[in-house]
Amino acid sequence: MVYRVKNIYAICAFAAIGGGLFGFDISSMAGVLGTNAYKNYFGNPQGARQGAITSAMPAGSLAGSLVSSYLGDYFGRKQAIQIGAIIWILGSIVRSREKVLIGVAAYKQVPKMLAFGRIIAGICVGITSTLVPVYQSELAPKEIRGRMVSLQQWAITWGILIQYFVQYGASFYEGGPKNPKQGPAAFRIPWGVQIIPAAILIGGLFFFPESPRWLAVKDKWEQALRVLADVHGNGDLNHPVVLAEYQEIEDVIRFEREEAISSYAELAKPRILKRVILGMSIQMWSQLCGMNVMMYYIVYVMEGAGITDPLLPASIQYIINVVMTIPAIIWMDRWGRRPTLLFGSFAMMSLLLISGSIQGAFGQHQPDPSDAVTWYMVNKETQANAVVACSYLFVATFAITWGPVSWTMPAEVFPNKVRAMAVSLSTASNWACNCGLAFAVPPLLRTINWRMYMIFAAFNGAAFVHMFFTAPETKGITLEEMDDVFDSGRPPWKTRSLVSRLDNLQKDIAAGNVKVDIGAATGLRTEIHQVASKE
Repeated sequence: MVYRVKNIYAICAFAAIGGGLFGFDISSMAGVLGTNAYKNYFGNPQGARQGAITSAMPAGSLAGSLVSSYLGDYFGRKQAIQIGAIIWILGSIVRSREKVLIGVAAYKQVPKMLAFGRIIAGICVGITSTLVPVYQSELAPKEIRGRMVSLQQWAITWGILIQYFVQYGASFYEGGPKNPKQGPAAFRIPWGVQIIPAAILIGGLFFFPESPRWLAVKDKWEQALRVLADVHGNGDLNHPVVLAEYQEIEDVIRFEREEAISSYAELAKPRILKRVILGMSIQMWSQLCGMNVMMYYIVYVMEGAGITDPLLPASIQYIINVVMTIPAIIWMDRWGRRPTLLFGSFAMMSLLLISGSIQGAFGQHQPDPSDAVTWYMVNKETQANAVVACSYLFVATFAITWGPVSWTMPAEVFPNKVRAMAVSLSTASNWACNCGLAFAVPPLLRTINWRMYMIFAAFNGAAFVHMFFTAPETKGITLEEMDDVFDSGRPPWKTRSLVSRLDNLQKDIAAGNVKVDIGAATGLRTEIHQVASKE
């Protein structure tokens, strides 16, 4: 008998390693940009050339997110995540050993092979970043669903932090980052280490359950019931929580089959289309807020502020990112999604305006063609500290607001039949914007300098207005009850009752007022399970 992991925290935390792979990739670039090993080996790429290398990963992620729904619906959420991890290993091999693969003589092709390896790894990130939140949301109880899906964002922050310090340590290899003759081991070591978490994810998932909602769609009702019992009822098939959730899933799937709902056709209907637009918008604004500028190019930000040794100060920001995600994990299901998004947009807009204004007022142009940054604050220690403080506060704000919510809401607002497809479209908008920003930011830093901060501040202002008028509160209700939220006709800014019909159904089952046929959907069993009321 194969051991089965039953604890929902362990299940969702382990699956979140798939999100951690995204974090590994982010800091794998941020940590090498300031080293001579990277500059020497790849020809000191700048501007659009560096943007093309960095954007290769999100370009692959865009493709991965678009195919993820097919993989997730056909193979299941768990196996599709494993497939993504296998692809990640292939991409890591190409990136860390690219010269061996293309031949020593083909030196000029090395940056292209680096980009190719990042595209391969990006396909994995697109798959896992889409399906991990779906997997988590389909397994988690409604009371802590936000907390469980937020583990995806926390894993991303841990991936960024761990990989950055691996990269930081490796940067001292062969004379350190300032050694003009530093060798390629300084970046090959950390890029090769990325294989380890993917291998752990592939092997460990064999001991974890499949999504009960996917199993039910595939008419594997007995397995679906067993997973619900293991995760929500301590193995008790007759637990009121288990029976109530089983009944909810069964009713929704029966309705979808009777109505012959197609995932493709349903996405175009107004009642679902507005949710698709909301999910895509949330993921889009999470990128346009400017966070990935701080993640991918924090070294450039620090250099522009006049920090001569930017690697260590940049690492503080990654620590803040990890630590400040914890409050969101603990309290998001109490705060709610809507106020968290609104506060985050307003605060990030304010911080970007302050930072850009300081740099614009106290900086000066430095037209050095060999430098990635052309606007510096020279001998402005106080102002430089203010810019660094704003960047730290910006990261802290994102970590506690948009970071976790941008993964949670798109994974929970869609009906069962269209969930994988709709979430893949939402995540695709994330990667499309991510790709564009990764490519555009280096040339923007060289051309418009501090004005770039004003552009991202404007994006945050637009996100605030957009979310105010379109984002309802979704905490505390089941996935099957999202139709009640979006089809009620109530404006998003008006409060609603937080009483879930699942709670009432559980009480009726426990009292013996409702009987649940756990085989009604298939007709294979007719046994009626009833839980006697407690005296």
